[in-house]
Amino acid sequence: MFFGYNTNGLAHHDAYQAVELLADLGYRSVALTIDHGLCNPYGGHVASRLKQMRRTLEACGMRSVVETGARFLLDSRTKHEPTLMTSDPAGRTKRVEFYKHCIDAAVELASDCVSIWSGILRDGVDEAAAMRRLVAGLDEVLDYAEQKQVTIGFEPEPGMFIDTMARYEQLTSALPHPRLRLTLDVGHLHCQGETPIAAQIERWGDQIVNIHIEDMRAGVHEHLQFGEGEIEFAPVLKSLLRIGYAGGVHVELSRHSHDGPGAAAQAIKFLTTTLAQIRR
Repeated sequence: MFFGYNTNGLAHHDAYQAVELLADLGYRSVALTIDHGLCNPYGGHVASRLKQMRRTLEACGMRSVVETGARFLLDSRTKHEPTLMTSDPAGRTKRVEFYKHCIDAAVELASDCVSIWSGILRDGVDEAAAMRRLVAGLDEVLDYAEQKQVTIGFEPEPGMFIDTMARYEQLTSALPHPRLRLTLDVGHLHCQGETPIAAQIERWGDQIVNIHIEDMRAGVHEHLQFGEGEIEFAPVLKSLLRIGYAGGVHVELSRHSHDGPGAAAQAIKFLTTTLAQIRR
């Protein structure tokens, strides 16, 4: 495994300079949240910006994953909308087309995967109808990913329709697709009481293509710097070593952009120190 950092925690930085900064700090991967100013599909010059980003990644020796959790890119008024769960079919189509753009970006950047989530169910349809809605949109995304040979890492997210590992299992049972894999967020597991975290990692090890990591408190979905929450990270990293996980472990501190370089430096120091202690 290797450590990375999500650009949603460097929101005030030029995207290319953010990659260079992370490489200088010792990170080996970057989770690129497609957003205003970063490979924005609605901002023009997309192809040239992607080529520039690929050159930057290669020059810095950095791997990447593509993240799709921009807060207000698709709707300037409502966070994360529209999604695959939105009641308006046109809104769901807009999300599907955005995911296809992100898949194309992953091809150009040679990224390890594209990470997505379900979205919040905001209307009153029943469980079965809601799952059909999600499966219909996700199936189109996955078929496009199959055409492009890109892996999709689906992330259970607190408050969304697919929020827990049990719900993720329901989804994979309803839609068994060769391109559907798992983005596992360590903090989310602790937040929702899906513990011990090490057991979840070992249970889902063959599905995991992307890891998000941060500290968190039980019952509170707030991404915290390491040491500010309740998680013991040595068992988490040990479990990733046990399963032979060979992908990126990406720090996600989306509310720390005001001190982005400092937060990123503190995080990599904590993770590398913890890993070194484990390996003694």
